[in-house]
Amino acid sequence: MKALSEGAVLARRMLQRLAEESSDPPGVTRAAYGPGEQFAHDLARAEAEALGAVAATDAAGNLYLTLHGAEPRLPALYIGSHLDSVPHGGNFDGAAGVVAGLAVMAEIVARKTSLRRDLTVMVTRAEEAAWFPLSYPGSMAALGLLPAEALDARRSDTGRTLSDHMKEAGFDPDAVRKGRPEIEAARIRAFIEVHIEQGPRLVKRGRPVAVVTAINGGFRHVNARCFGAYAHSGAEPRFSRRDAVLGFADLVQGLELLWDGLEAANEDVTITFGGVESDPTQHGGSRVLGEIGFTLDVRSPSRAILDKIAASLATLCNEIEATRGVRFEFDAPFTWAPATMDGDLVTRFEHSAQGLGLDLPRLSSGAGHDAAAFAEAGIASAMLFVRNENGSHNPHESLDLADLDVAVRLLLEFVTNFDTDPSDREGST
Repeated sequence: MKALSEGAVLARRMLQRLAEESSDPPGVTRAAYGPGEQFAHDLARAEAEALGAVAATDAAGNLYLTLHGAEPRLPALYIGSHLDSVPHGGNFDGAAGVVAGLAVMAEIVARKTSLRRDLTVMVTRAEEAAWFPLSYPGSMAALGLLPAEALDARRSDTGRTLSDHMKEAGFDPDAVRKGRPEIEAARIRAFIEVHIEQGPRLVKRGRPVAVVTAINGGFRHVNARCFGAYAHSGAEPRFSRRDAVLGFADLVQGLELLWDGLEAANEDVTITFGGVESDPTQHGGSRVLGEIGFTLDVRSPSRAILDKIAASLATLCNEIEATRGVRFEFDAPFTWAPATMDGDLVTRFEHSAQGLGLDLPRLSSGAGHDAAAFAEAGIASAMLFVRNENGSHNPHESLDLADLDVAVRLLLEFVTNFDTDPSDREGST
């Protein structure tokens, strides 16, 4: 039997420890700024230091694990992701990216080689919005882009603020509040994130790894309502009904038809009604419903398409209100911008894949990732997806170590050959 590579040994060991130490049946829980996330950070630090890497943390608790290259003056290569999970989630969302970066380090050390540039594995904090209603607060704090008011956001399970949790974990929210960047964009040549795919496209294509070209932006309403009028189901004739259920159903159908048209035009879009509810003290088998609450989540890599859907939503609601006698109310949307991955990095990964004999498809990411924050800061960023059969944010996340090894080999090829292109030998960005 062929011996496992140093990177594969590290990956298996780390993922097993993470699963054991953060077990919370039926899945795992590593709460942002909680003991599970902290254990994971401590584990990553220990593994990196055993390889000779230098560890540092910033005011927000992000962890930087650096293996120095031959020319540290050059802007560094960063590989990063997060180690928090959703409650009772899977073991691989985020963690796979950190493990992949450390596995690359292990391979470099085992081969007794060094890179021209520093290689830093960055372990971010609090990426999962299940804990704080924020996008990438760890990364945004590191980049000096986290709004001061974000520190007042409250964690979903404790009700305590992000600032409180940072301070309790031993970090410095007052420094974060000042908005000072903890890392210099000019000192980062590229930020690479490895992540399990959160959908079935790689499974369908029979491919272990893909390169990501864009991270979708979107908008979300978490407290939308359709108001009609309650009435008796047998006594209220159709012509006078103001049925909130039918008004809401018209909205669903209208957006579904819009989605059909966009999909036919090869536009990448998702439209999701993730929560629908009625008042249990008011609904019943003999009532016309007078109120429906719902959530709406819309995503696309195209800002123009997002604007088009938002405009169509307003027009559609006006039409339904006139026809059904209902009224829609929407809370202020939570929005996030699309992020385009760096074209040069995508091409470099494709060249690296060719050198390994890999077919590397291009995909977009429907979910948000730390890489989007780095792209927003003007740092060249890219992502790799690794095949995952059962989606994410659930206990059944699936990661074949052989697939992760493909991603590690591709990363290793990418970083070791990064400076073979003469155009990159000037040593600046």
